[in-house]
Amino acid sequence: MDGSGAPAWPARPGASLAPRRPWAGRRVLLGVTGGIAAYKSIQLARDLARLGAEVDVVLTHSAKAFVGPLSFEGLTGRPVYSDLVAEGHALDHIRLARAADVVCVAPATADFIARAAAGRADDLITAVLLATRVPVLVCPAMNDRMWAHAQTQANAAHLESLGYTLVGPATGPLAWDEGSGPGRMVEPDVILEHIGRALSPPGPLTGKHVVVSAGPTREPVDAVRVLTNRSSGRMGYAIAAAAWRRGARVTLISGPTEIAPPAGVDVVRAETAADMERAVRAALPEADALVMAAAVSDFRPAAPHAGKLKKEQAPDAIPLEASPDVLRVTRDARPSHLVAVGFALESSDGVANARAKLESKTLDLIVLNPAGEEGAGFETDTNRVTLISREGEEALPLQSKADVAETIMDRVADLMGRRR
Repeated sequence: MDGSGAPAWPARPGASLAPRRPWAGRRVLLGVTGGIAAYKSIQLARDLARLGAEVDVVLTHSAKAFVGPLSFEGLTGRPVYSDLVAEGHALDHIRLARAADVVCVAPATADFIARAAAGRADDLITAVLLATRVPVLVCPAMNDRMWAHAQTQANAAHLESLGYTLVGPATGPLAWDEGSGPGRMVEPDVILEHIGRALSPPGPLTGKHVVVSAGPTREPVDAVRVLTNRSSGRMGYAIAAAAWRRGARVTLISGPTEIAPPAGVDVVRAETAADMERAVRAALPEADALVMAAAVSDFRPAAPHAGKLKKEQAPDAIPLEASPDVLRVTRDARPSHLVAVGFALESSDGVANARAKLESKTLDLIVLNPAGEEGAGFETDTNRVTLISREGEEALPLQSKADVAETIMDRVADLMGRRR
């Protein structure tokens, strides 16, 4: 039996799905084996289809005891496969294996992992694995005792030695009355990102270290009040996700946000501008690219009150001082090969001001955001930016922040490729 729990995953950037890279137009073979977590695979198939992928679903016979073929067919618009040997379908395992760009088995039960590790081909999905030459993702899901068994661990290790990627398992609530522990299938949004990484071809970002900052900073006024801004962190989180999908090792330095961290990235929390400066400085020596998308406070209270200010203590004014300009003051920590990208939010003379920042902060690229434009900037899922480099300007249309992130990473990859 699979381990599972209630679907309580937090929202991530790009929760409003639409066809986009790297999923759009690609063929994903989704294998579903017989465990209670199979219900999550219905959502996975739906989200893949919404991202523009063509999804071929293979159900084992035991999977059909938990989920029905009609659910998958209705959400993907494609037939569902199950039988290894059937009249008119004798070569389905070869055809499906050749057509796929990636194979993902979710959930993968202990029995499936054992059969796959032994090279069995006694059902359609295991036969596909032997015939395919594309990346294979396996998402384990089972009781924690089954996962901990030495034979399951040996089988999982052998799959990794064959080049398969294990995604999970996660730790959390298992099936009814089974308590909590390692064994549950990771959530569909995380599997989506791993599929996206598998679909992304090797390129200049593969194996490189990309540092991304995101979100606001909060400067204390007193023990309970802060000076901050309206940044949600969505843009920086989308950039971090796009870099990780392209094979980079990503450090995300995040101010306070309500967004769940992107799959695969290392997250460093930073509350104030000084925290952000320390975190960026610490990450830079081993970095190949820095994308400074955080909205760092320009000012901070000069003398924060140690306790809580009472109403009757309210000052006539709160003296402010300049916060550290993180991009400028950390220039001495940058490696010579580093690609540096900054952001500028401007309400007037945007291009001129952005170009001045490009020079003064020694950047390779700056992303200009218009302040106050509907659908752009803070607290939205869309953005309209202009990319400014020493070679020229590129105005992008209003689009999702996920799409903006892809274009920014395209330019970063170009810059990194030129410095090889």
